[in-house]
Amino acid sequence: MQALNKIAMLEIKNLHASVGGKGGKEILRGVTLSVNVGEIHAIMGPNGAGKSTLASVLSGHPDFEVTEGEVTFLGEDLLALSPEERSRRGIFLSFQYPVEIPGVSMVNFMRAAINEHRKYKNLAALSASDFLKLMRSKKELLQLDNKLTDRSVNEGFSGGEKKRNEIFQMAMLEPRLSILDETDSGLDIDALRVVANGVNAMRSNNNASIVITHYQRLLDYIVPDFVHVFYKGRIVKTGNRELALELEERGYDWIKQECDDI
Repeated sequence: MQALNKIAMLEIKNLHASVGGKGGKEILRGVTLSVNVGEIHAIMGPNGAGKSTLASVLSGHPDFEVTEGEVTFLGEDLLALSPEERSRRGIFLSFQYPVEIPGVSMVNFMRAAINEHRKYKNLAALSASDFLKLMRSKKELLQLDNKLTDRSVNEGFSGGEKKRNEIFQMAMLEPRLSILDETDSGLDIDALRVVANGVNAMRSNNNASIVITHYQRLLDYIVPDFVHVFYKGRIVKTGNRELALELEERGYDWIKQECDDI
């Protein structure tokens, strides 16, 4: 589904980033990418290519330092914003390895997050009853077990439960840009389908998504507008879903060979 109007949401130009502080190892080596509203972009590539680093940089992870380039989000300098400000502007990151927060209930966690976002938008806080109505509707969307939301955040959850919970949080917050970092990792086929259905149900011409994955199987359920292949910290090939199918068939060795021969 292409956006009806090509309005730029995220613009990345010649982005370089390193890890380990000043003089650290360079991971991103000149990433340029444009994401318009209504679009889904899939990012694929071998381990160590820089896919998760890009997600971390966009969300403002302090371990990564941008050394060159620029990133704008809805026309605003994203790199000048703190991680909290990026979240309030509408950026959501689904972690590759969601963390547990013992002692913090899902209900309290989500209500605090939603009302913080509403405060930023000069909206009144949701009442307890309105919040529970919203929560019920989103749980139905993701076929989420009530017992999961009655517990502390991710505490004692299986890998699949944590991923469902991440998508549930995304559904509750309704971000403008969702970055899904290997959301399919560790999911069986049923959980994968539920998560993908939730992502598809939230898709609109007012938001966009970046889906990071190793495998084409997720893209059987979430059909991207564009597929980008990362290698050695940059995008080396872009295409449509057919590119993902080719990667599934041929692996990444041919990409490496093409790039190393240049």
